[in-house]
Amino acid sequence: VQLQAFGGGLVQAGGSLRLSCAASGRTFNSYWMYWVRQAPGKEREFVAAVSWSGGSTYYADSVKGRFTISKDNAKDTWYLQMNSLAPEDTAVYYCAADRSYRVNYNIALYDYWGQGTQVTVSS
Repeated sequence: VQLQAFGGGLVQAGGSLRLSCAASGRTFNSYWMYWVRQAPGKEREFVAAVSWSGGSTYYADSVKGRFTISKDNAKDTWYLQMNSLAPEDTAVYYCAADRSYRVNYNIALYDYWGQGTQVTVSS
């Protein structure tokens, strides 16, 4: 199983980026898909989650209203649209997948992880 995240980069405060995570190696029925980030000197933290159907989404309070998670089941790909970026959003962003019937905020339990993609927001 491989998850590949891409789309990071350098952007000015107030700008936007769209991250993508492509999954391969198995089917992901009944999996929740996640974005997690790790800022310099901090622990990894939950950012957003989307159910397999795409019908349910959850966000960390710090990104609510600015970030949107979505998925394309036909492509086994999920996305994180990030708007109104701020310097505190600077982090390595990871995608992850977890087989569960409901959202799981305990990132240590996620089944699969992609490599990170760096997002840097300049002030």
